[in-house]
Amino acid sequence: MRIWVNGGLRDADDARLSVFDHGLTVGDGIFETVRVAGGHPFALTRHLVRLTRSARGLGLADPDHDEVRHAVETVIEANPMELGRLRITCTGGLSPLGSDRGDAAPSLIVALGEAARRPDSTAVVTVPWTRNERGAVTGLKTTSYAENVVALARAHERGASEAIFPNTVGQLCEGTGSNVFVVLDGRIHTPPVTSGCLAGITRALVVEWTGAQETDLPLDVLERADEIFLTSTLRDIQAVHRVDGRELPGAPGPVTVKAMRVFDERAADDLDP
Repeated sequence: MRIWVNGGLRDADDARLSVFDHGLTVGDGIFETVRVAGGHPFALTRHLVRLTRSARGLGLADPDHDEVRHAVETVIEANPMELGRLRITCTGGLSPLGSDRGDAAPSLIVALGEAARRPDSTAVVTVPWTRNERGAVTGLKTTSYAENVVALARAHERGASEAIFPNTVGQLCEGTGSNVFVVLDGRIHTPPVTSGCLAGITRALVVEWTGAQETDLPLDVLERADEIFLTSTLRDIQAVHRVDGRELPGAPGPVTVKAMRVFDERAADDLDP
């Protein structure tokens, strides 16, 4: 595997950052995950726009989009595969120990690994921990993912692939790496970004392409929704067939199936919507 690190390709065994990189010592970094199919990244422009938004929110320098695009193209060419997970990471760079940043330039890493198509449906669990809808980094895609690691481990212990968080006021928020949609009386709803969820790229496209409504929803909507589905870069749209102890037989349901079809058709027509 060949990885882009700070200006050039490196073999995976030689791709290194300093142990004093701020992304390692305090999680001072941002990232994007991009689906690559047949050698082509999907929705790269939207991902770069969000990368910049995250950088500004964290106080990092704006990523150079031309540099990132060049790194992405170079890494994809160096690692041919049918379906891949491409990761773009920017960190605070070489810094002193502690929360203060140093004066070094940010680090840029682009890596590509193989991915598999997700099943059409999955199981999820809710967790007792909350998302802070008013936090300093709420809505930013940062590398500080320890909370997600803990929640996802809980999900796996219970035979599920995703954990769902409420926010601090008990509203439905998001998964560890996905956005959540519910179907109520034939209409698709998803929490607004003011709930504290990440403004997912796939989420935005599903809202645009299906007419889904952004709605403040209590967490217990998962106990009565007719259908539930998740969205993310690598899931696209994935139905939920079990939430905690509640089974949703027949998942994916008819509204979810239609949303899947619309998404697949629109995504195939435009690789950079």
